[in-house]
Amino acid sequence: MANAPKTTSPAKQESGNSSNLFASLAIVICFVVGYIVWKFVMGNPSNFVDGDPANQPLPGNYGGMVYHAGVIVPVLLGLFLMVFVFSIERFIVIGKASGTGNVGIFVRKVQSLLRTGNIDSAIAECDKQQGSVANVIKAGLLKYKDVEANPGLDSEKSALAIQKEIEETTALEMPMLEKNLNVLATLVSIGTLSGLLGTVTGMIKAFSALATGGAPDSAKLANGISEALINTATGIACSTFAIIFYNILTAKIDKLTYSIDEAGFSIVQTYAANHK
Repeated sequence: MANAPKTTSPAKQESGNSSNLFASLAIVICFVVGYIVWKFVMGNPSNFVDGDPANQPLPGNYGGMVYHAGVIVPVLLGLFLMVFVFSIERFIVIGKASGTGNVGIFVRKVQSLLRTGNIDSAIAECDKQQGSVANVIKAGLLKYKDVEANPGLDSEKSALAIQKEIEETTALEMPMLEKNLNVLATLVSIGTLSGLLGTVTGMIKAFSALATGGAPDSAKLANGISEALINTATGIACSTFAIIFYNILTAKIDKLTYSIDEAGFSIVQTYAANHK
C-alpha cells in the first residue's frame, strides 16, 4: 500500500505560529524600546545645557548629540536592537537543532554503527543526541529497519524509499532553522537606507543654515552635520552587524544540512551494499 503523504504535525504548526508571533512582537517591542531610549535616556535633561533638551548638548555628551540627531535615530535604534534579538533567537534555535552533543562526532558514530550493522544502537544514539539532525537520521534508520524486515522488496526501490524518507523528514525539519533569517537579510538593506535618510535630512538642515541671510547659523549648521554623521554611522553599524550575523547563521545551517546529507548518504549506501 502506498505511503500516505506526510503533513505538518500540530507541534510543528504550533512552533511555526509561535515563531510568527515572536517575530511580530519583537519588531514592535524593539521600535518601542528604541524610542524610549532615544526620548528618555538620550533626551534626559541632564545631557543638555541648562537642563533643557532644546538647548545644545553638554560638551562631550554623546547622548545629547545623538538625541539631537533627529527622529530617524529611534528608528535606527529599533533596527539595531532587532539585529541582536533575531540573531540571538536564531542561535538558540540552531543550537537546539544541533542536539545535545557535537554534530560531527554524532554523525561519525552513526556511520561507524552502520558499518557494523548495529542499527538499533544507531537509533539509540539519535535518541540521545536529539535535535533536528538526529530526527532526520532516525527517520532514515527506522525506514531502513522497516524495509529490511521485508526481504521480498526490491533492493533498489527500498534504497529509494529510505532516501525519500530522509528527504521528506528534512523538508519538515530544516525550514524552521531558516525562519526569521529573512528579517536579518532585510535589515541589511533597511539599516543602510534608514541611515541614508537620516544623512539626507541632516544635510538639508545644514544647508538651510547656510542659506540664511547674513552670517550662517553656526549652531544649526553643526547640528545638521552632526545629525547626518550620526545617522550614517548608526545605519552602517546596523547593516554591518546584520551581515555578520546572517553569514554566521547561514554557515551553521549549511553545516547541519551537510551533516544530514552525509549521514543520509551513508544510510542509503550501507543498505545498497548489504542488499546487492
